[in-house]
Amino acid sequence: MDRPTLCADDRPLQDAHAAVDAFVAELQAGVDTGDAIVYNAHVADDVMWGSPYGATVGGYDTLHAIHRRLFAAAVAGPRSRYEKVAVNAPAPDVAVAQVRRTALTSDGTPIPIEQDSPFSEMALYVLVRRDGQWWLAAGQNTIIRPTPANRLR
Repeated sequence: MDRPTLCADDRPLQDAHAAVDAFVAELQAGVDTGDAIVYNAHVADDVMWGSPYGATVGGYDTLHAIHRRLFAAAVAGPRSRYEKVAVNAPAPDVAVAQVRRTALTSDGTPIPIEQDSPFSEMALYVLVRRDGQWWLAAGQNTIIRPTPANRLR
């Protein structure tokens, strides 16, 4: 069976990287200021979201309310750092990205992943461009935990 390479065109990949960079900067600005409006600025109205605990959420209003509560409770720790890990562009105007959120102490030191809470996580985001603007269509967060010695990554 011949498998296609979905990300074969350089221009859509460059656009996808730029879109993810801008999205990650927005997430960082939102978390740095504790502002869910900034954090969710480019979340589509019909977003599909998966929490790190397996819950599914649909729609901007529901997700925004959750993020407002999480910011108010500071459950992500004193600080967080977002970083782009990988980006793909399986079609023009579509970006698929892995983004890591590292929980930090108040002085900016990463909190060890062995610690139960606050936790770091890896997210898979799907962004779609509509009318020249990139929007988060879907996201799935996974808590980062140590890899058991008897398992492969």
